[in-house]
Amino acid sequence: MADDTRVPSRYVWITAGLAVASLLWYLLFSTVGAGHVAIAYVAVPLEGLVAVAALFRLWRRVRSEPVAGRFWRALLIAAVFMTVGYVLMLINAARFSAGDMPPDMPLSAAVAVGLGFALAMWAVARVPQGAVSPAERWRMHLDRVVAFLGCATVLWHFGLAPMLTATERWSPQTLTLVGLAFLLTIGGITKVSYLGDGPVDRTAMRLVATMGLAAAGVAVLATTFGNAGGVPSQSVVLPMAPVLLVLAVRAQGTARLGRRRVSRRSSPLLPYLAIAGGDLPLIAIAAGPLQWPGRVSLLAAVLVSVLVTIRQFVAFRDNKLLLRDIRGQEVRLQHEVSHDGLTGLANRARFRDALHTALENGESATVLLVDLDDFKTVNDSLGHDVGDRLLVAVAHVLDEACGTDALPVRIGGDEFAALLVGGTTVGETVAQRILDALESPISEHRLLVQASIGIATAAPAATVDGVLRDADVSMYAAKQRGKAGFVRYEPGMEQPVLAHIQLGGEIRRGLDEGEFRVVYQPVVLLETGKVIGVEALVRWEHPTRGTVPPIEFIPAAERTGLIVELGRFVLRETCRQTAAWLAEFGPDALQKPGVNVSARQLHDPGFVADVLAALADSGLSTDRLVLELTESAVLRGSQISRTLHELDRHGVKLALDDFGTGESSLSLLRAFPAAIIKLDKSFVDGIEIDDANPAARDARQAVARAVIQLAGALGLDTVAEGIENEAQVEQLRALGYTLGQGYHLARPMNAGNFTALLASQRDAVAA
Repeated sequence: MADDTRVPSRYVWITAGLAVASLLWYLLFSTVGAGHVAIAYVAVPLEGLVAVAALFRLWRRVRSEPVAGRFWRALLIAAVFMTVGYVLMLINAARFSAGDMPPDMPLSAAVAVGLGFALAMWAVARVPQGAVSPAERWRMHLDRVVAFLGCATVLWHFGLAPMLTATERWSPQTLTLVGLAFLLTIGGITKVSYLGDGPVDRTAMRLVATMGLAAAGVAVLATTFGNAGGVPSQSVVLPMAPVLLVLAVRAQGTARLGRRRVSRRSSPLLPYLAIAGGDLPLIAIAAGPLQWPGRVSLLAAVLVSVLVTIRQFVAFRDNKLLLRDIRGQEVRLQHEVSHDGLTGLANRARFRDALHTALENGESATVLLVDLDDFKTVNDSLGHDVGDRLLVAVAHVLDEACGTDALPVRIGGDEFAALLVGGTTVGETVAQRILDALESPISEHRLLVQASIGIATAAPAATVDGVLRDADVSMYAAKQRGKAGFVRYEPGMEQPVLAHIQLGGEIRRGLDEGEFRVVYQPVVLLETGKVIGVEALVRWEHPTRGTVPPIEFIPAAERTGLIVELGRFVLRETCRQTAAWLAEFGPDALQKPGVNVSARQLHDPGFVADVLAALADSGLSTDRLVLELTESAVLRGSQISRTLHELDRHGVKLALDDFGTGESSLSLLRAFPAAIIKLDKSFVDGIEIDDANPAARDARQAVARAVIQLAGALGLDTVAEGIENEAQVEQLRALGYTLGQGYHLARPMNAGNFTALLASQRDAVAA
């Protein structure tokens, strides 16, 4: 609508040009006496015609809007009347003027101009003030009365009063027009000061009200110069009124119509200005011919009003500052309520509100749930401060990757999210941007972090919890598929995930019900077949599912944290059973009972205490226990390293399991206090004869030979794992291995069968 109501700038330029031309003529007239005095009356009617044209153009475009159309129609009619009046004044000046004295205003011109002023006043008065409360309305009326009286006092004292009391009597039509102009000025300024934005533009209203100040200029010139002030009034002061009117039309034309907003509160400054205006006549009177006691009283009254005004203004300023502080605190509190304190992203509450709003409005909503992979390792190895800085860096990456397409959110911990509303951007696009951004090291510590992302789009009639559950299911599926990727939710995807989650609850119940058993796989001397050690393994005898393989329940125990309690059970049972075997078969019956330990257990602050307590309760010495760890667990950071060195100081032996499969196997031996190396099964398979791939066989033999030589140089024991046949035994013996473990030598067995094995071994030795 702004373009439809725009008024061309040429109207402003024409009226301004006429006003400037009239000013230049007056300068020539007053200096060299150039031209007839009637020329002073030319600019105003010409400008009036331009103003009428501009008003008519605007009215045609806003007449469909009731308030604006009524206001500008009234001003159009008023401008026509005033223009007609000034045309009549021009004709009168051209016919009857003599010399340089301006002619008297004819009655017809005075009536026309007076009607114009009256219509303008009526138009300003009818502009609605907007919806306000009763209390606000009374305050507004009171402020208006104060402002009206203050402005009227100034204009009366310096304008109308001198004209009424002048020695040379002014014509009634002149006094009437000046009075009407003053009323328009006072009423208009007061009205506009308390008018909110609406169909009639506030700037346009101000310009219309300011037109009356031209009358104030006429009055000042009249009281100062008498009839001689008529020429500058007509040629310099009055031409400004049409310019202001055209500027008002221009302001209205460029404003946006039809949007009624609530009126603003009464202006707090205008009453103070009104009081100051009321003091000006008092000061002028005090400076006049008065007795000194009266002058003192007037000056004291002025001083008191000034001080009260200053005091009230200071109070107003303080209240305004206080209110601004309160509003600032409200903004900060609102931000804290809806944003995460660490990263500055939106928090869970705002995320849920935004998702709820989108679902209620029927908009397309897609949720990306972003979970950092192995973030706990950063906290445990580098400390929580480094972890927090990494979270801030991840938040920055997420914010940049989302851009304007999505709302980035920190759900909590190392879990983030992104909400896409509207369906203009595909969730996979944002997810890929996030993964691409995380391919480079981030944060001031230049850490490389990966994330698993689940994507879920709200189905019709979906709920907030339902969408979040689907996103969580797909995120978990992404982790199951190898991490550092994204997966979109599909119906039915939750079944295996829920089954895995339910498995955690089953493990909890199984621990409470004593369903877990420990089995033992012997470690034997390859030369004689004598059992010298054992590896403890856990089995789950489920009441309905039978024996559950470790590959199924160990990951669930790791994810739920139950691996700590499960590992504690295996450790204590192994120590107890080993002590019983040693008591029955002697101290040489079993040298190296081994227990597998996960990285999650090593992160537990009470792990060392658990180990020492299990040894103390069973009466087993620390040098009898072997803790087996994978290379990936050892590489989990400084906290695990401190735990392992503490166990080594207590005399507990540490074995590096699956040796040779990691990326830093050799470097680990310098920092890791290992006593035993267990050669991974992958280097034992095919080590004997592999006619199909002799190069692979030679490579396995080379690795096995290098490991035994390295272990010998470092004084470490070695155990070859996964021996499947006698040929492998012979080849390993040829390479220098003395200890082995595998199904060919002995399968895992329960405590009773292992007891029988030890008994038969003792009997064989005795025989």
